[in-house]
Amino acid sequence: MKKILLIFGLLIVASTIAIAVFKSQKQKIEQEARLESRELHVEFRENGIVYPRNRLAITPQFPGRIEEILVEEGDAIRKGQIIVWMSSRERASLIDAAMAISEKEHQRWQNIYKPAPIVASMDGFIIARNKEPGQIVSSSDTILAMADDLIVFADIDETDLSRIEIGLKLRMYLDAYPAERFEGVVEHIYHESKSVNNVTVYTIRIKPLEKPKVFRAGMSVIITITAESKKDAMSIPSIFVTEKEQAKTVTIKTGTAKKPIFEIREVTTGITDGKFTEIVSGLNASETVVVLSPKPKTKPKAEK
Repeated sequence: MKKILLIFGLLIVASTIAIAVFKSQKQKIEQEARLESRELHVEFRENGIVYPRNRLAITPQFPGRIEEILVEEGDAIRKGQIIVWMSSRERASLIDAAMAISEKEHQRWQNIYKPAPIVASMDGFIIARNKEPGQIVSSSDTILAMADDLIVFADIDETDLSRIEIGLKLRMYLDAYPAERFEGVVEHIYHESKSVNNVTVYTIRIKPLEKPKVFRAGMSVIITITAESKKDAMSIPSIFVTEKEQAKTVTIKTGTAKKPIFEIREVTTGITDGKFTEIVSGLNASETVVVLSPKPKTKPKAEK
């Protein structure tokens, strides 16, 4: 009796294996791969804005009329350079009255009563020209704006702050000019946080190593930050890795070409760049992983 039960049990196991192999044969292999050594980088992106490092508004020391502006937007200027000629209200009235008399009288008073210069107080370049000659301005009006340098400011989520350090090199490109890619280096991390859309962020300051010619204040910048990298990472395309209930598995092909057998095996993963995933353990370089076509749906049996 025991022998009969044993034989019966073996027949059940054998039939189960046969059914499993038969089912596996019905599934087609859509993709297959093996472990390969790759250099992987974990990156994330942040948005930034181009701002002047130091912005200086050029305002007159007294109310009056602008006689001449000697610079245009984008012009490089040096400290002490004359950039605007101004007339006080009294001079403007006197010069206008002399002009009404004659050109000779006008010229005489021009030589007697000279306009006052406005000079640049630092080296830099003009980023805005807000007024034109002939306009009347007060001492609070900004005629020109200048900057000494253009840098990038970005807000970093506090969860990513541990990946940022002073001296870290970044890759950036401009929204307006996607082909204009350039590098920068983190030169300061601000200590005070702020809330943006209910998210706590910290501002970082980035110095471009080589500015694009089209660089302008106020431009939007996409910043690519490499959080982690690894050379010679034994990896497979991420599509071969399945995650379920915090366990990561791959499907391995064994058996023969005519009668393949598929084994689902749990693996330990490492760094991933989204496209490729490092396999730390659970898979050998000689083994092949596959992606199978979906199992064919079984038709429900008709009721008798």
